[in-house]
Amino acid sequence: MKSNPYWFLEKWGITDSVPMDDVYDRLTQLEDRVRVLEEENIGLTNALYEMENSLDARIDILAEHCRIIPDV
Repeated sequence: MKSNPYWFLEKWGITDSVPMDDVYDRLTQLEDRVRVLEEENIGLTNALYEMENSLDARIDILAEHCRIIPDV
């Protein structure tokens, strides 16, 4: 167990004598950062699905053109 019960506040640069309004402000900032990261994650996931679909379509075209596999 850690000797300082406020170690989690100090980790984020907040001393234990800071008013709670500053803690709430920092919490709001962190929530905004998480929201941005979640939106970026959704965009990245959508881009990966688009790439997957594009690659599948190109493989189908090549397979049909080369008549390697009748139905991919």
